[in-house]
Amino acid sequence: MSTAAILGGGVIGGGWAARFLLMGWDVVVYDPAPDAKTKLDEVMKNAKRSLPALSEHALPTMGTLAWADDIASAVKEASWIQESVPERLNIKHDVLKVVQENCSKDAIIGSSTSGFKPSELQEHSVNPSQIIVAHPFNPVYLLPLAELVGNAETIKKAQIVLQGLGMHGLHVRKEIDAHIADRFLEAVWREGLWLIKDGIATTQEIDDAIRFGFGLRWAQMGLFETYRIAGGEAGMAHFIEQFGPALEWPWTKLMDVPELTDDLINKIATQSDEQSGMHSIRELERIRDDNLVGMMRALKARGWGAGKLLNEHDQKTQPEFKAQNDELINSINRAIPIDWTDYNGHMNESRYGQVFSDAADSVLRMIGVDQAYIDSGSSYFTVDIHIKFMEETLAHENIKVYSQVLLGEGKKLRLFHQMMSEDNRMLATGEQMLLHVDLNTRKSSVPEGEVLKQLNNLAQLHADLPHPGA
Repeated sequence: MSTAAILGGGVIGGGWAARFLLMGWDVVVYDPAPDAKTKLDEVMKNAKRSLPALSEHALPTMGTLAWADDIASAVKEASWIQESVPERLNIKHDVLKVVQENCSKDAIIGSSTSGFKPSELQEHSVNPSQIIVAHPFNPVYLLPLAELVGNAETIKKAQIVLQGLGMHGLHVRKEIDAHIADRFLEAVWREGLWLIKDGIATTQEIDDAIRFGFGLRWAQMGLFETYRIAGGEAGMAHFIEQFGPALEWPWTKLMDVPELTDDLINKIATQSDEQSGMHSIRELERIRDDNLVGMMRALKARGWGAGKLLNEHDQKTQPEFKAQNDELINSINRAIPIDWTDYNGHMNESRYGQVFSDAADSVLRMIGVDQAYIDSGSSYFTVDIHIKFMEETLAHENIKVYSQVLLGEGKKLRLFHQMMSEDNRMLATGEQMLLHVDLNTRKSSVPEGEVLKQLNNLAQLHADLPHPGA
């Protein structure tokens, strides 16, 4: 358990606090705004609702949240300090000065700045290498990217911390105004302003062009990998040969910025209200978060882009189960993601099968049927399963599964799973028969060695337990 200090609890600072808290860190927040606690509470509600759905098992026990009366007391015990105060360099200098006067010399000081370079932040600093840019993306509790700029050794330490939070710390090798991602965003934003000013497109039409087109490609492959495919078998060189001449044509106005007159501001604001004004900001945040979780889980199933990062984090944080007594095995602890629900608003019946299949996988790992064992040519196949549905299971609900070995003999493994709500209501049960299989012949076989030993041991531990269906 470590402590993070969050200076500024707005949208970005609150997102950082939520990410640290839900990943098991204690957090101390300093924000003198009178409504700071209310704003952070709203961010935490959204984070608790969405972040757990990205993982296939329960997140760590949530850390404790405390509020500090001043910067000095906030940073005193912190190993990570995240500055998220307004984008005014003089304000950041004042804050960072007090931070370094009161924090540990080994603490990482990250700035959420979207534009300032680390050399600018470090002006007048007594320990410049301690201060780095750690620029995240909203919502911080869901989007994994943080751009890191500054001292290489500090960044190495920061990357390890971020990895533990389920994030990707991208080392920006040279400092530059606005880092990497915001430079792309600013270019698209500028062009969007011109398209609106010149009456070519509305805010909704521009958003439609992104979300129905290239935005979907960018989410999984980014810019250059997308264009590599567009070049066909000849790859990127052919793409540039084909489309390179277009760079000399006056398609865009990237270097010019339209004057933000009252008329243009009113035009943009009116179009934006017409586009999504029927939703409150809180509703839009929840819609955004549910969509992000669904898309990221789709990428997770393919092990691509952000999904690959999520899978790696799951593997590192996956709990281990050991057969040490005659109690039921707590084989699953997780939240129900939004994409598991159907038109009735509850978990689709096929997902109950997945939950019990995942529970069986936990039991199998316990007796030694891991990826190495499967790679060696042996595994278990489900040959029969009976599921009973007791109560509805809703999106974002936390569930637990308790598994019992009814039979562990030779090539046969019979399990009984009980799926429970967080308040211990029985939601469903599943009785499952599995057979050990030789993957080379695709026929049943008897496990050997340590797996057979562990199977017999677990069956004996559960032999005296009452049959759950009796």
